[in-house]
Amino acid sequence: MTDHSYALDLVWQGNRGTGTSGYRDYDRDVLLTAAGKPDLLGSADPTFRGDAGRWNPEELLLAALAQCHLLSYLHSAVNHGVVVVAYDDSPVGTMAQVGQGGRFTSVTLRPRVTVADASMAATAQEIHGEASANCFIAASVNFPVAHEPTVLVAD
Repeated sequence: MTDHSYALDLVWQGNRGTGTSGYRDYDRDVLLTAAGKPDLLGSADPTFRGDAGRWNPEELLLAALAQCHLLSYLHSAVNHGVVVVAYDDSPVGTMAQVGQGGRFTSVTLRPRVTVADASMAATAQEIHGEASANCFIAASVNFPVAHEPTVLVAD
């Protein structure tokens, strides 16, 4: 087993002058930074008094799952001789709120993969399962991550 470590810095930017003196008295804005990377502006979902113009943790989890699947899929494609020429995804997630907390109950990835040749289409469809099994993020969550892939052939 090989361990990998990750680090970043998070700074809350929401003190309006009275700190957390009341639920409506502070902003949920945060700044995420990491060496050598652009800053990422975060907040809460607007439902929870956050800034809709900033990324919220729920969106970041969805993005992490989609990006991880993409990267695992591209690796599997190379291993199976599938030439991918385009890939996009429009994932969706569902979160159930229970009291003040809650949890994700499901995520569905909807990757659209374009391959170079029609002879690659069946394998391109099949390797989504392998990519899912190899995705570190999907293996780390406690809810199902479903896949509804579409495979297209380049003109």
